[in-house]
Order: sequence, then structure tokens, then C-alpha cells
Amino acid sequence: MGEKILLDCDPGHDDALAILLAAGDPRSELLAITTVAGNQTIDKVTHNARAVCTVAGVSGVPIARGAAAPLVREAIIAPDYHGESGLDGPALPEPTVPLDPRAAAELIVETVLAHEPGTVTLVPTGPLTNIALALALEPRLAERVKGVSLMGGSYTRGNRTPAAEFNILADPEAAAAVFAADWPVTMVGLDLTHQALADDAFRGRVRELGTPLAGFVEDLLGFFTTAYARRGFPAPAVHDLCAVAAVLDPGVLTYREAFVTVELAGRWTTGMTVTDFDGLLGRPVNTRVAVSLDRDRLWDMAVAAIARLGRPAPAAG
Repeated sequence: MGEKILLDCDPGHDDALAILLAAGDPRSELLAITTVAGNQTIDKVTHNARAVCTVAGVSGVPIARGAAAPLVREAIIAPDYHGESGLDGPALPEPTVPLDPRAAAELIVETVLAHEPGTVTLVPTGPLTNIALALALEPRLAERVKGVSLMGGSYTRGNRTPAAEFNILADPEAAAAVFAADWPVTMVGLDLTHQALADDAFRGRVRELGTPLAGFVEDLLGFFTTAYARRGFPAPAVHDLCAVAAVLDPGVLTYREAFVTVELAGRWTTGMTVTDFDGLLGRPVNTRVAVSLDRDRLWDMAVAAIARLGRPAPAAG
């Protein structure tokens, strides 16, 4: 069996690609998908997660609706990057995959406890509200998981404010709880994900697959490219794909060890992931921080997963 992954996401164009990699890579065993308000409202991102699974033929994976708002703050969303639907670009089908009746935090806890200790990796690619709620619901979660591979933060600069990355700023109290918990954390932040720009060469490889799923991905990336071009990027950063890839292929990223905490009270720096590589704060290392990317290896993984999911099922008989 592959790496057991529970994907907590807020689709989102790059979340959609993360779903496809988690569902389509043979090294992955996707146990569940949970949704959290972030790139768009909880209703929209939950619909989007189900729609992506419908397009990709992903079935038998529980999908649960999660937190509609941060723990204590007002919600923020990102229609400037992801559009009014949260997944603008392709025509979204009416989902045929069901919604699990459990709340996301409940599903996270039950899924982790149902598997052997040290075998399930949580991969949050949106605000960390569900993960913090699950940890509060069941403190044993920290000792039961294999680790947390999160897309969020930065050790240089932010994207929503000069200091803060969107996912962390959206619920900094939840993020602070996740970094403070006694479990292995991998931070796949902007410094890494801005190396993962889905350029024309990658899009060309996807188009060459010639499947309906490949066409869906091309429509996603077309909208996303335009959104990023308005901000001076030559191609869109597919952030969330990197957090899944980090779990499946140890060689796709390189890392440095650091102590990371989240600023909660700064006038200008709330949501900043304060990253201490040099021990200046005198605190023990708690995070593996991604610093460099083998982009060709990432694209090979992504294209192979899209190809695998896009193949027609073998005929019965």
C-alpha cells in the first residue's frame, strides 16, 4: 500500500491539482478529503472538491464539509485568484460523489484512529481550522499521525500582507496550534511553491494527454494563468500540489530544520510564520521547512497522475 493521506483543502485551482495527485499517484492511498473555507466559502469549496472527484472518477473516498469560519476571526476569501466559484475556468459538473455526513474534524479523528499509529499523514492545503479543531477534539491525534505536510507560511515574505501568507493569515490561531503540537510538521511555504510555476511546457504535456480530464486541467490552468499574470507572474504557482508531492516522493523537495511559530499580535505582522533556522530564539526545532524543488520531478508526478486518472476504465468481461 502507498502513503496514507488525508487531504484537507479549500478548492481552489491548486487544491484541485493536489486532489488529482493524491488520487492518481500509485504511491498514494487517499483515505479522505475534508474541506475548509478559504479560497472561497465552505459551500463553494465543498462543491468544488466533489466536482473535481466527479470529473476525475474518484469514488469511495469520503468527502466531509468542514469549518465555515476561522476559530476567532472574520473569514477572508480569495476570489481575485480563484474567481467567484473558487474554481473558475472549466465547466463544473453537478457532483455525483456523495458528501459524508460527518463534520471534517470528526472524520479526521476517526480516520486517523482507524489506522495503525504513525501511518496517516495529514495534508492541509488551506487554512488550518479543521486540523486545530480535530486536535482539540482528540489530543491523541498528535501521537497517532505520521506527520503534517502543510501548504502555508513563508520564511521570507507573505502574499496577503507583506509578512503573512494567505492560509496562515486566514486562521492564525489555528496555525499556531498546529505548529505548537507535538507532531512532525513539514512547512511547504511560498518560498518553495513560487518555484512551482505551471508554465507552458507543463501545460503542453497535460494537453498532449488528450483526455477529458486533461482538458479540465487545461481550463483550470488557463484561468489561473490569467489571474497570476495580473500580478506579474509568468505562470501560476500550483502551491498545494507541492505539499502532496512532499509526502509521496522524498526527493522532490529539500529541507532545512527550524523552529517555527505564528505571530498573533503584531500590528503589521499577524499571521507571519516566524522561522528561526539559527536557534536565535533558543527554542527546539519543530518544523521541516521546504526550501528547494525539483520541478521536473514534480511535473512528471503530476502528468503521470492526470494520465492515470484520465484513462478509461477497462471493459468488464
